[in-house]
Amino acid sequence: MSQEIPFADAAIYRLSESLALVQSVDFFTPVVDDPYRYGQIAAANSLSDLYAMGARPLTAMNIVCFPVNCLDQSILVEILCGGAERVHAAGAVVAGGHSIEDDEPKYGLSVTGTVDPRQMITTCGARVGDQLLLTKPLGTGLLTTALKGEVLTEADVIAAIDGMIALNKEASEVMMEIGVSASTDITGFGLVGHAAEMAEASRVGFRLFASRLPAYPHALDMAEIGLVPVGSHRNQKFYLSRCHKPHSFDPLMIDLLCDPQTSGGLLLALSPDKLEKCLEHLQQRGGNAWHIGEVIDQRSGSLELEA
Repeated sequence: MSQEIPFADAAIYRLSESLALVQSVDFFTPVVDDPYRYGQIAAANSLSDLYAMGARPLTAMNIVCFPVNCLDQSILVEILCGGAERVHAAGAVVAGGHSIEDDEPKYGLSVTGTVDPRQMITTCGARVGDQLLLTKPLGTGLLTTALKGEVLTEADVIAAIDGMIALNKEASEVMMEIGVSASTDITGFGLVGHAAEMAEASRVGFRLFASRLPAYPHALDMAEIGLVPVGSHRNQKFYLSRCHKPHSFDPLMIDLLCDPQTSGGLLLALSPDKLEKCLEHLQQRGGNAWHIGEVIDQRSGSLELEA
C-alpha cells in the first residue's frame, strides 16, 4: 500500500497505518581535502533528509565515483571508512553500494529508514505564530569555496567542518519529543530557498530576522571579499524575488541567506510555548539552535527580512 505525501524531504512509501519507508539519496564532489572527513560529511548530508522527517535510518548504500588511475585507492578506503563511521553513529548499517570509474571523486549514500506516518514531520504544517529555529550556523558554501581557492585552510574552518560532520540525529529526536509543526533541512538551496519552500508548502509567509542569522567563523569575511559560490548566485536569482525589499538589506546578510549549505541544520517551526523547552533539550544533548524568525500571515511562500 502506498500513499503520496507532498512536500516531503524524502520519498515515502507507506506500508501500514503505523509504518512507512523513508528513502533519500545524495552525493557530491569533495568539499574538504581530508578523505576521511569528506566521507563523514557526505554521509551526514545524505542522512539529513531522513532526520528532517523524524525517521530512523536503517540502511545505507554507498555511491562511489573514483579515478582509479589518478588517485591511490587508499584514499577511497578513507572516504568509505569516514562514511561508515557516520552511518554507524546514526545506528544504521552499510548494506553495500555501487562504484564506477570517473575523472573526479564523488561520494554519497542512498539511505533507507522508517517512520510512523502518523507522527512524521513534513514541510506542510507551519502555522501563523509559530517560531523558527535553525540548528546549525550558515556559511559552509562560502567556506568550502575559500578552501578550494586556497584562501583558507582546513584548520581555519574546523568549526564548519565539525558542523558538517555532525549528524542531525539529536535535533531530530528533540523535535519528535517536543512536537514541532514543520521541518526541513538546509542544503543546496540555502536558507532562503528551503525557507521559501517550507512556507509555500504550509501556505504561509516567513519573517526572518537578518541580524540573528548565525554564521560559521570567517564566512562573512569571505562574502566581504566576494568569494561567493556559484550556487549562491543561482539561489539569489531564483528565490530573492519572494523576499520583500531584499536589496535594502546588508549584502553580506543576503550572501549568507542564499549560501548553499552542505550538511546544514534543520529549520524547525514550532509553537511559541515550546520554544524554550526545545532550546533546553537541544543544549542538554550538546546541540544548539538559533531563534531566527516567525511564521506570518502573508502570501504563500513569501519571505520578509527584518533587521
